[in-house]
Amino acid sequence: MKPFEHEDALQLDNQLCFKLYAASRAVIRAYKPMLDQLNLTYPQYLAMLVLWEWQLVPPPQPTVKALGERLLLDSGTLTPLLKRLQQLGLLLRQRSAEDEREVHLALTEAGRALRQRVLPLRRQLLCEQGVEVDELAELRSRVGQLLDRFMASR
Repeated sequence: MKPFEHEDALQLDNQLCFKLYAASRAVIRAYKPMLDQLNLTYPQYLAMLVLWEWQLVPPPQPTVKALGERLLLDSGTLTPLLKRLQQLGLLLRQRSAEDEREVHLALTEAGRALRQRVLPLRRQLLCEQGVEVDELAELRSRVGQLLDRFMASR
């Protein structure tokens, strides 16, 4: 009998999807105290990570569409998130003069400054969890490879 045909294959604890889901929820829960100090939700934090990356290496078009592609989110999910970041004074959204459908993004000074507050909080979070950096890097790489395979098959 093949491994995927065995009865154990249908047990919850044998499901990679469940382990990834549960781990994701646990990590997000661990980030919550840090994010509360920053007045950000987890999805807003992810958006800020990309916007901070773009400060170092700007994309050709720093648009809502490009951010959605980077975060694997649709504009319906992204738009309210970005409105809230704008209300918090962390970013600016501006319609393109050439194409009104295109919305460009830029961090404000407060948005750029927030990055400096994140670094020590993130270090503290990792230390509190007792996570080894090398272990995280290996796990991130393996999960990234898995994600790439699933994205390629879309």
